[in-house]
Amino acid sequence: MAHTAMSGTGTHSGIDPLQTAVWRLRSRGCWTDAAALLATREGADAAVQRTSLLVERCLFTGDGWDEAEDSLRTAEAVADDDEARGAAACERGQLAYSSTVLGVRDRADEARTALGRAAALLAPGSAGRPLLDFRRGLIAEHLADSPQAARAAYRRAHAGATAHDDPLLLSFTWRHLAGIALREGELAEARHGFTESLRLREELGFLVGTAPALAALADAEPEPEASRLRAEATRLFRLLGGVPAWLAAQLTPPAPAA
Repeated sequence: MAHTAMSGTGTHSGIDPLQTAVWRLRSRGCWTDAAALLATREGADAAVQRTSLLVERCLFTGDGWDEAEDSLRTAEAVADDDEARGAAACERGQLAYSSTVLGVRDRADEARTALGRAAALLAPGSAGRPLLDFRRGLIAEHLADSPQAARAAYRRAHAGATAHDDPLLLSFTWRHLAGIALREGELAEARHGFTESLRLREELGFLVGTAPALAALADAEPEPEASRLRAEATRLFRLLGGVPAWLAAQLTPPAPAA
Protein backbone atom coordinates (compact mmCIF):
# COMPACT_ATOMS: atom_id res chain seq x y z
CA MET A 1 0.00 0.00 0.00
CA ALA A 2 1.04 3.60 -0.44
CA HIS A 3 2.60 5.47 2.45
CA THR A 4 -0.15 8.11 2.13
CA ALA A 5 -2.56 5.98 4.11
CA MET A 6 -4.03 9.02 5.82
CA SER A 7 -5.74 10.07 2.62
CA GLY A 8 -6.82 6.62 1.49
CA THR A 9 -10.28 5.24 2.14
CA GLY A 10 -9.81 1.50 2.20
CA THR A 11 -12.94 1.19 0.09
CA HIS A 12 -11.48 0.45 -3.34
CA SER A 13 -11.81 -3.02 -4.84
CA GLY A 14 -8.83 -5.20 -4.03
CA ILE A 15 -8.22 -3.65 -0.60
CA ASP A 16 -7.82 -6.31 2.07
CA PRO A 17 -10.46 -6.76 4.78
CA LEU A 18 -8.22 -5.21 7.42
CA GLN A 19 -8.02 -1.96 5.46
CA THR A 20 -11.80 -1.94 5.05
CA ALA A 21 -12.23 -2.40 8.80
CA VAL A 22 -9.68 0.36 9.50
CA TRP A 23 -11.53 2.75 7.18
CA ARG A 24 -14.92 2.03 8.75
CA LEU A 25 -13.58 2.78 12.22
CA ARG A 26 -11.67 5.86 11.11
CA SER A 27 -14.63 7.29 9.22
CA ARG A 28 -16.66 7.21 12.44
CA GLY A 29 -13.95 8.83 14.54
CA CYS A 30 -12.76 5.60 16.18
CA TRP A 31 -9.08 6.31 15.52
CA THR A 32 -7.72 4.42 18.53
CA ASP A 33 -9.57 1.24 17.56
CA ALA A 34 -8.46 1.59 13.95
CA ALA A 35 -4.85 2.05 15.01
CA ALA A 36 -5.09 -1.01 17.26
CA LEU A 37 -6.06 -3.16 14.27
CA LEU A 38 -2.86 -2.12 12.54
CA ALA A 39 -0.76 -3.26 15.49
CA THR A 40 -1.00 -6.74 13.98
CA ARG A 41 0.95 -5.59 10.91
CA GLU A 42 4.71 -5.05 10.78
CA GLY A 43 6.78 -2.80 8.58
CA ALA A 44 7.06 0.84 7.58
CA ASP A 45 3.71 1.07 5.77
CA ALA A 46 1.71 -0.10 8.76
CA ALA A 47 3.71 2.10 11.14
CA VAL A 48 3.06 5.21 9.05
CA GLN A 49 -0.62 4.42 8.62
CA ARG A 50 -1.03 3.82 12.35
CA THR A 51 0.68 7.13 13.04
CA SER A 52 -1.51 8.97 10.53
CA LEU A 53 -4.62 7.76 12.34
CA LEU A 54 -3.35 8.94 15.72
CA VAL A 55 -2.22 12.29 14.29
CA GLU A 56 -5.65 12.76 12.76
CA ARG A 57 -7.22 12.01 16.15
CA CYS A 58 -5.16 14.83 17.67
CA LEU A 59 -6.46 17.35 15.14
CA PHE A 60 -10.08 16.25 15.48
CA THR A 61 -10.18 15.84 19.27
CA GLY A 62 -7.29 17.89 20.65
CA ASP A 63 -6.21 14.81 22.60
CA GLY A 64 -3.84 11.84 22.32
CA TRP A 65 -0.61 13.77 21.69
CA ASP A 66 1.73 11.45 23.59
CA GLU A 67 0.43 8.32 21.87
CA ALA A 68 0.76 9.98 18.46
CA GLU A 69 4.31 11.07 19.27
CA ASP A 70 5.28 7.56 20.37
CA SER A 71 3.81 6.06 17.22
CA LEU A 72 5.59 8.66 15.10
CA ARG A 73 8.96 7.84 16.63
CA THR A 74 8.37 4.18 15.85
CA ALA A 75 7.45 5.01 12.24
CA GLU A 76 10.61 7.08 11.90
CA ALA A 77 12.72 4.27 13.35
CA VAL A 78 11.42 1.55 11.03
CA ALA A 79 11.37 3.67 7.85
CA ASP A 80 13.50 1.75 5.36
CA ASP A 81 13.56 3.96 2.25
CA ASP A 82 13.11 7.60 1.22
CA GLU A 83 9.38 7.11 0.58
CA ALA A 84 8.82 5.83 4.11
CA ARG A 85 11.07 8.47 5.64
CA GLY A 86 9.26 11.16 3.65
CA ALA A 87 5.86 9.88 4.75
CA ALA A 88 6.96 9.85 8.41
CA ALA A 89 8.31 13.39 8.06
CA CYS A 90 4.98 14.46 6.56
CA GLU A 91 3.18 13.08 9.62
CA ARG A 92 5.61 14.87 11.95
CA GLY A 93 4.83 18.09 10.13
CA GLN A 94 1.10 17.50 10.51
CA LEU A 95 1.39 16.69 14.21
CA ALA A 96 3.42 19.86 14.83
CA TYR A 97 0.95 21.91 12.74
CA SER A 98 -2.00 20.50 14.70
CA SER A 99 -0.36 21.32 18.02
CA THR A 100 0.26 24.87 16.84
CA VAL A 101 -3.09 25.62 15.26
CA LEU A 102 -5.01 24.21 18.24
CA GLY A 103 -2.94 26.27 20.67
CA VAL A 104 -1.47 23.28 22.50
CA ARG A 105 2.16 24.25 21.89
CA ASP A 106 3.80 26.40 19.25
CA ARG A 107 5.63 23.99 16.96
CA ALA A 108 5.38 26.02 13.76
CA ASP A 109 9.10 25.86 13.01
CA GLU A 110 9.11 22.11 13.52
CA ALA A 111 6.13 21.77 11.17
CA ARG A 112 7.85 23.72 8.40
CA THR A 113 11.12 21.85 8.84
CA ALA A 114 9.44 18.45 8.80
CA LEU A 115 7.42 19.19 5.67
CA GLY A 116 10.54 20.56 4.01
CA ARG A 117 12.29 17.30 4.79
CA ALA A 118 9.35 15.36 3.37
CA ALA A 119 9.54 17.41 0.18
CA ALA A 120 13.23 16.53 -0.19
CA LEU A 121 12.58 12.82 0.33
CA LEU A 122 9.41 12.19 -1.70
CA ALA A 123 9.90 11.84 -5.44
CA PRO A 124 7.94 14.24 -7.69
CA GLY A 125 5.58 11.48 -8.82
CA SER A 126 5.18 9.91 -5.39
CA ALA A 127 1.68 9.12 -4.19
CA GLY A 128 2.61 11.04 -1.05
CA ARG A 129 3.20 14.37 -2.81
CA PRO A 130 -0.46 15.50 -3.01
CA LEU A 131 -0.95 15.08 0.74
CA LEU A 132 2.32 16.90 1.37
CA ASP A 133 1.23 19.77 -0.90
CA PHE A 134 -2.08 19.99 0.95
CA ARG A 135 -0.36 20.17 4.32
CA ARG A 136 2.02 22.84 3.08
CA GLY A 137 -1.09 24.75 2.04
CA LEU A 138 -2.45 24.48 5.59
CA ILE A 139 0.74 26.01 6.97
CA ALA A 140 0.68 28.80 4.38
CA GLU A 141 -2.95 29.60 5.15
CA HIS A 142 -3.16 29.19 8.90
CA LEU A 143 0.37 29.80 10.18
CA ALA A 144 1.87 32.14 7.58
CA ASP A 145 -1.39 33.98 6.69
CA SER A 146 -0.54 33.69 2.99
CA PRO A 147 -3.73 32.77 1.11
CA GLN A 148 -2.07 33.06 -2.30
CA ALA A 149 0.65 30.55 -1.40
CA ALA A 150 -2.01 28.35 0.21
CA ARG A 151 -4.15 28.42 -2.92
CA ALA A 152 -1.19 27.39 -5.08
CA ALA A 153 -0.36 24.49 -2.75
CA TYR A 154 -4.01 23.38 -2.57
CA ARG A 155 -4.24 23.43 -6.36
CA ARG A 156 -1.14 21.25 -6.66
CA ALA A 157 -2.64 18.89 -4.10
CA HIS A 158 -5.96 18.90 -5.95
CA ALA A 159 -4.31 18.00 -9.25
CA GLY A 160 -2.26 15.28 -7.57
CA ALA A 161 -5.26 13.82 -5.76
CA THR A 162 -7.11 13.68 -9.07
CA ALA A 163 -4.17 11.96 -10.77
CA HIS A 164 -3.83 9.41 -7.95
CA ASP A 165 -7.60 8.84 -7.62
CA ASP A 166 -7.80 9.98 -3.99
CA PRO A 167 -11.37 11.20 -3.43
CA LEU A 168 -10.92 11.81 0.29
CA LEU A 169 -8.02 14.18 -0.24
CA LEU A 170 -10.05 15.84 -3.00
CA SER A 171 -12.78 16.51 -0.44
CA PHE A 172 -10.21 18.42 1.61
CA THR A 173 -8.75 20.38 -1.31
CA TRP A 174 -12.21 21.34 -2.58
CA ARG A 175 -13.15 22.59 0.88
CA HIS A 176 -10.03 24.65 1.48
CA LEU A 177 -10.00 26.18 -1.99
CA ALA A 178 -13.65 27.07 -1.43
CA GLY A 179 -12.79 28.66 1.92
CA ILE A 180 -10.30 30.98 0.27
CA ALA A 181 -12.85 31.81 -2.45
CA LEU A 182 -15.45 32.64 0.21
CA ARG A 183 -13.12 35.01 2.02
CA GLU A 184 -12.48 36.77 -1.28
CA GLY A 185 -16.20 37.16 -1.94
CA GLU A 186 -16.40 34.57 -4.74
CA LEU A 187 -19.68 33.02 -3.58
CA ALA A 188 -20.43 30.89 -6.62
CA GLU A 189 -16.94 29.35 -6.59
CA ALA A 190 -17.17 28.80 -2.84
CA ARG A 191 -20.57 27.08 -3.05
CA HIS A 192 -19.33 24.80 -5.81
CA GLY A 193 -16.23 23.76 -3.85
CA PHE A 194 -18.08 23.21 -0.58
CA THR A 195 -20.79 21.22 -2.40
CA GLU A 196 -18.20 18.97 -4.04
CA SER A 197 -16.46 18.42 -0.73
CA LEU A 198 -19.72 17.43 0.96
CA ARG A 199 -20.70 15.15 -1.94
CA LEU A 200 -17.42 13.25 -1.80
CA ARG A 201 -17.57 12.79 1.96
CA GLU A 202 -21.12 11.52 1.83
CA GLU A 203 -20.27 9.13 -1.01
CA LEU A 204 -17.25 7.80 0.89
CA GLY A 205 -19.12 7.52 4.17
CA PHE A 206 -16.61 9.80 5.90
CA LEU A 207 -19.05 10.54 8.69
CA VAL A 208 -16.60 12.32 10.99
CA GLY A 209 -15.83 14.80 8.22
CA THR A 210 -19.40 15.40 7.11
CA ALA A 211 -20.43 17.86 9.83
CA PRO A 212 -17.55 20.25 9.00
CA ALA A 213 -18.48 20.01 5.31
CA LEU A 214 -22.11 20.86 6.07
CA ALA A 215 -21.10 23.81 8.26
CA ALA A 216 -18.72 25.12 5.62
CA LEU A 217 -21.39 25.00 2.93
CA ALA A 218 -23.79 26.78 5.29
CA ASP A 219 -21.39 29.73 5.42
CA ALA A 220 -21.83 30.21 1.67
CA GLU A 221 -25.60 29.72 1.49
CA PRO A 222 -28.44 32.18 2.16
CA GLU A 223 -31.22 31.55 4.65
CA PRO A 224 -33.14 29.35 5.23
CA GLU A 225 -30.75 26.83 3.62
CA ALA A 226 -27.87 27.96 5.83
CA SER A 227 -29.83 27.22 9.01
CA ARG A 228 -30.93 23.83 7.69
CA LEU A 229 -27.34 22.84 6.92
CA ARG A 230 -26.09 24.00 10.34
CA ALA A 231 -28.87 22.07 12.06
CA GLU A 232 -27.83 18.90 10.22
CA ALA A 233 -24.18 19.56 11.06
CA THR A 234 -25.10 20.01 14.72
CA ARG A 235 -27.02 16.72 14.72
CA LEU A 236 -24.04 14.82 13.35
CA PHE A 237 -21.64 16.64 15.67
CA ARG A 238 -23.65 15.53 18.69
CA LEU A 239 -24.07 12.00 17.31
CA LEU A 240 -20.29 11.67 17.18
CA GLY A 241 -19.83 12.94 20.73
CA GLY A 242 -18.63 16.44 19.89
CA VAL A 243 -16.09 15.58 17.19
CA PRO A 244 -14.37 17.45 15.66
CA ALA A 245 -13.96 19.49 18.83
CA TRP A 246 -13.02 22.70 16.98
CA LEU A 247 -16.37 22.72 15.17
CA ALA A 248 -18.31 23.62 18.33
CA ALA A 249 -17.60 27.35 18.06
CA GLN A 250 -18.70 27.43 14.42
CA LEU A 251 -22.01 25.75 15.24
CA THR A 252 -22.84 27.98 18.21
CA PRO A 253 -25.45 30.56 17.17
CA PRO A 254 -24.51 34.20 17.79
CA ALA A 255 -25.76 35.70 21.04
CA PRO A 256 -28.81 37.98 20.67
CA ALA A 257 -28.17 41.70 20.74
CA ALA A 258 -28.58 43.27 24.17
